[in-house]
Amino acid sequence: MTFWGIFISAFIIGFSGAMMPGPMLGVTIDGSLRKGWVAGPLTVLGHGILEFILIIVMIFGLKDFFSNPTVAGIIGLFGAAFLAWMGYGMIKAGIKKSVSIEKQGADNSSGMKNLVLAGAIVSATNPYFIIWWSSAGIESVRQSLALGLIGILVFFVGHILADLTWYSAISVAFSKGKKLISDNVYCWIILFLGIFIVGFSIYFMVSGWNILQTL
Repeated sequence: MTFWGIFISAFIIGFSGAMMPGPMLGVTIDGSLRKGWVAGPLTVLGHGILEFILIIVMIFGLKDFFSNPTVAGIIGLFGAAFLAWMGYGMIKAGIKKSVSIEKQGADNSSGMKNLVLAGAIVSATNPYFIIWWSSAGIESVRQSLALGLIGILVFFVGHILADLTWYSAISVAFSKGKKLISDNVYCWIILFLGIFIVGFSIYFMVSGWNILQTL
């Protein structure tokens, strides 16, 4: 995979995860109503610090682990399975229109004043975050590492830029007392992103299978 390939895949996969309702969305909306547009960037900063530390641990603690073809192939297949499950859930939610930005803001407000800390805490305690990084995330890091530390940097920039773009847009919109988009449009976006994610799951599956075939 090229640097551009890593960046684009990291951005799209990251954007898809960022858009799905969860604790970070609730914290961002709640913070936006209290502190204005800075809520999004501050929440993402805490989230990004946690992810940066996690990636560093993966690189230096699991580098030899990644180089094992059997391990690499299994991680690829596991990551593909998770992305397929994630994409299916997004497609299903989009078709049934079962996701809502406005309701998420009302139901998941944390009330924490330190938004950087809140971003880190809600990420670390979110089971979805842990499962993502142990499957799709670790496979993305493994593929990026093939291009060296620059590949890892490109992946991280693409991934965190997706979070920053979405949550900044949310905080700007809600700080002005209105929603960025209607729930109907939001559901359509989730549907199309789900289709993209299923496509990436196929790529991960083929990649993992090809590695195992070389054994």
